[in-house]
Parts: sequence; C-alpha cells; structure tokens
Amino acid sequence: MRLMFTFLLILMAVSAFSQSNQALGIGRKVVAAHRDTTTESDTSKENKEPRYFYLSLNTNAFVNTRGGFAKRFSPSAEFGRTYGIFDIGIATGMLNVLKGAGDTAHYVELRPTINVFSKGRFAESLCLGAGGVFGAKQALMSEICNGINFNISPNVAIAMLQGYIFLDGTNSSRSTQYFGINFTYNFLKPHSVNKQRKKAAIVSDN
Repeated sequence: MRLMFTFLLILMAVSAFSQSNQALGIGRKVVAAHRDTTTESDTSKENKEPRYFYLSLNTNAFVNTRGGFAKRFSPSAEFGRTYGIFDIGIATGMLNVLKGAGDTAHYVELRPTINVFSKGRFAESLCLGAGGVFGAKQALMSEICNGINFNISPNVAIAMLQGYIFLDGTNSSRSTQYFGINFTYNFLKPHSVNKQRKKAAIVSDN
C-alpha cells in the first residue's frame, strides 16, 4: 500500500513539473511576442512623417526685367504647415518695391510645395502657386518654381529658388523669371516627437 501511494505521488509530481514547464514556455512566447509587437510599434511611430508650422522669407529678384533694384526686387513671406514631404502655405508679397506702386504690386497666393527628392540635409522641392494681385490690370497670378534646400538644423533651413510668374488680365498677359534665396524657420518644440522625426529625417542618409 505504501509502495502504491509513493508511486502515485511520484506520478503527480512528474505531471505537475511537466505542466509547469509548458506554462513557462507559453509565458516566454507571450512575452517575446509582446516585445516584438512593441518594437514594431515603436519603429512605425518613428517612421511617421513630422508635422509642424513654418515661416519662410523670400528675397527674390527678377532676372529678365528692365530697371533697377526697386523694379526687380520681389520680397515675400509665407506661413504654412508641413505634412512630411508636402507643404501648404499662404504667401503674400510685392512684385516690386517701386515707390507708389504698392497698390498694384501687392499679391496673395496659395502655394503648395512638395519635396521630390531628399538626401540627408539636402532636398529638391517643386512648388505651384495661384493667387491674385490687388488693383492690377493683370490680376490673375500663377507661379511654378523649384528649389534646392539645405537644412542647417531641424528648425532652420535655407534654399535657392528659381521660378516663373505668370500674370493674366482681360486684354494682356506677361510672364517673368526670378531667382532668389529663401530662409525658413520651422516651429518645432524642443524634445518634441516631431523634432525628433525631423532630426532623424535629415541625418538618416548622411
């Protein structure tokens, strides 16, 4: 009787040890799966495109227009928001800075821009704009431009721009070409996720 009771205890102990090993193995698999999921989730978050507001100042000069600096210089400012490689902004500026010409030289324009190529701190952009010139006979304004951008830091960028502006009116139209330098400040909060993503984007291919 004692022998049979001892034998039963041994069987129960072996069975319990086997089940505990199986439970431990299942637990390890669950933990491993959870770690993989967490890693993939973190990686996907880091790969999301940054989103932030920006302010750009453009110092453009027309290159095929007769006249001095006041007739050639065309300053503008643009405020907008970046969605990864796509920007959408509202620009306002002057077609010239001639004295007394402000009423027919001031314009407002919707300007979407896309980065068609990027490598580290450098990027190439393409913009298409449409707007109007206040009080001008050729009031309908459209624009196409491309630029080479350099990110000095996640918050500051500089670009060289070249583009064309088309002005249309009821009885006349004209086009002109410009070349300019663009300064951009990105409103990124310190230690924010968007700043980390921007920083990762500009140093990933260096």
